[in-house]
Amino acid sequence: MGQIIQKRNDYISWDEYFMGVAKLASLRSKDPNSQVGACIVGQDNKILSMGYNGFPRGCSDDEFPWAREGDTLDTKYAYVTHSELNAILNYRGGSLEGSKIYVTLFPCNECAKAIIQSGIKTVVYAENKYDGTPSVEASKKLMNAAGVRYYQYQPTGKKLEINV
Repeated sequence: MGQIIQKRNDYISWDEYFMGVAKLASLRSKDPNSQVGACIVGQDNKILSMGYNGFPRGCSDDEFPWAREGDTLDTKYAYVTHSELNAILNYRGGSLEGSKIYVTLFPCNECAKAIIQSGIKTVVYAENKYDGTPSVEASKKLMNAAGVRYYQYQPTGKKLEINV
């Protein structure tokens, strides 16, 4: 009889895995100030969709503004699609009912509406740098009313390195 080999114990958790995927997706964003990524996961821990913040398909990121201040039409805010909405819109498999979304930044109120309407039931976020703002407060109020659970990802301190 051969020697029994034990499984390794230093594998990453599901939360580490999916938040890592969301962070990797954020690296696709060309926004010079905020790179946000999202990863939607089914109840069976299968990745359903991903997204990052950027301009809609067909809108050149060389021709639209990246500015944060100025007249509304001269800033990115009128044009950029947030990572959560991109992930929801990128999904082609049917219903997202009961799924979970991992996002690197707490969702704004507009994304909260899309999360609720799509059937996502859990939000796991890495940062909440806009906590206390009207957008985040409205987002929390909406998700609380709709029964969408949200919690902050607790980093484990593991360093994951990928060479590409």
